[in-house]
Amino acid sequence: MKIAVLGTGGGARAHTAKLRELGREVYVGTRDVQATLARTSPDMMGNAPYPQFLAEHPGITLLSFGEAAAAADGVVINGIDGHNAVAALTAIADQLAGKTVIDYAVPFVYLHESEHPWPTPWGVMPKLEPCDTDSLGEQIQRALPDVKVVKSFVTQEQTTVVDPGSVGGGEHTMFVAGDHADAKQQATDLLKAYGWSDILDLGPLVCARGMEMYAHMHSAIGFGLGQQFGGHFGIKVVR
Repeated sequence: MKIAVLGTGGGARAHTAKLRELGREVYVGTRDVQATLARTSPDMMGNAPYPQFLAEHPGITLLSFGEAAAAADGVVINGIDGHNAVAALTAIADQLAGKTVIDYAVPFVYLHESEHPWPTPWGVMPKLEPCDTDSLGEQIQRALPDVKVVKSFVTQEQTTVVDPGSVGGGEHTMFVAGDHADAKQQATDLLKAYGWSDILDLGPLVCARGMEMYAHMHSAIGFGLGQQFGGHFGIKVVR
């Protein structure tokens, strides 16, 4: 299976490395291949320069967003930041047509002004936009009607998504939502390959609103556990 991962940040790297471990052909998309390969210092989140990651994970092909999407034979994982995702994906609509896009981006807006800011260990908590009456997942689907969008992976750190057994022996819940049953099955199959056993289908893509809004609760739980950045924990739906 040929899978594209769009993005070179920490979350995208987690998926890229795991997919290679599982024997998949992985095509990583970036905005500017030469600029990505020229980096010699860590990114804003402290991730090592991408050439170092490539050296440590042989067999990965780095391409532009469009080239990577075109190389995939069915599934594309969107790791582009929420603020830029719709524009970046719309620009490669032809290469994405007919494929499943699994979106885990959160529509965070950083550096915003708030009358009642939420202070965090790393600054002011970003706000969600859209929120309540729309979601990033739905925006992507409307912008790309020939693509099957599935919202998933978004309620966990991506390092936990690709290794659920690292928390509680894997006894926690992952969610999927989308308007296409076959696409949700592709996402579910990938999650099972990652090691997930408790996967809850929330229904149509409108449920992406709940998953995206959970991002703030995820941060709050992490702070409560003393985990300032990200969060190494899971949530379990007890039936």
